[in-house]
Amino acid sequence: MDEVKNLDAEAVFAALTPSEAVASLREALAGDFDPADDIPRTISDISAGNMIFMPSEIGDWVGVKLAGVSVGNPERGLPRIMAQYLMYNSATLELRTVIDGAALTTLRTPAVSLAAIEPALNRFTQPVNVVIFGAGPQGTGHADTLADVLTVELADVTFVVRSPDQVTADVRDRGKVLQAQTAEVEAGLRAADIVVTATTSSEPLFSADLVKPGAVVMACGSHDPHSRELPAELFTSALVIVEDLSTVLRECGDVVLAISDGALNADSLVTMKQFSNGEVSADASQTVIFKGSGMSWEDLAVATKLVGKA
Repeated sequence: MDEVKNLDAEAVFAALTPSEAVASLREALAGDFDPADDIPRTISDISAGNMIFMPSEIGDWVGVKLAGVSVGNPERGLPRIMAQYLMYNSATLELRTVIDGAALTTLRTPAVSLAAIEPALNRFTQPVNVVIFGAGPQGTGHADTLADVLTVELADVTFVVRSPDQVTADVRDRGKVLQAQTAEVEAGLRAADIVVTATTSSEPLFSADLVKPGAVVMACGSHDPHSRELPAELFTSALVIVEDLSTVLRECGDVVLAISDGALNADSLVTMKQFSNGEVSADASQTVIFKGSGMSWEDLAVATKLVGKA
């Protein structure tokens, strides 16, 4: 049996750029693989928060992410998500590689958002304004991935947080930081071309009328059918892209609640495979929303590219 390789966080970020992670996902979507065939993940509640078991199989690989979400970790100065990723030969099920799961998640989550909506980015021909709710790894990860993928410059990047005094210097190096629910945030939203929500909020973060038509919105903060970061009214005239139809109706409160509120028809949902491959397109004046909660195949698609380059 070959020696098991270990890729720590430093090796993960050194091996793959954000744009390469996006490309790995779009390559998977362009092939025969369909996210609808992915193995559903299992989420189990425990005293600290929950444990997540995420297996998948694509080509020569089987991968499993074991993730723990501890709601009290930020107060301890620890990451909210702890995870390991295990890769096996799909024929023999020999363990071949162990990857830092938190680093892989940090790399792949914004890559999923960008892979889902990348065709819509062609509408931007001038420098863009970006508003990001949340300044954790996913908030900063979306900023870095946008900077790496966009063919136009980032004119202005704003992070919206509840406690600006707790935001670290590396976040401030990427853009300005604003206190949530202020007039300055509302003005920033009205001017935003791209809006990202990467928070733990269970209630809408802003009013729908603050988002201008033609904006691109990416929501990745929750995987709970009872929680939402986006207001239902935002979905009324938007093109709504999701990872997979059964997954979004099972896990994604932004979509589930918009449907129950009568603001969205489930039959109008577009999968990221359809949008990424050009089967469905959006008019440049139409708001585009991507709602993602994370699927097992996404980790494996990025991990496969990682192993090939590391």
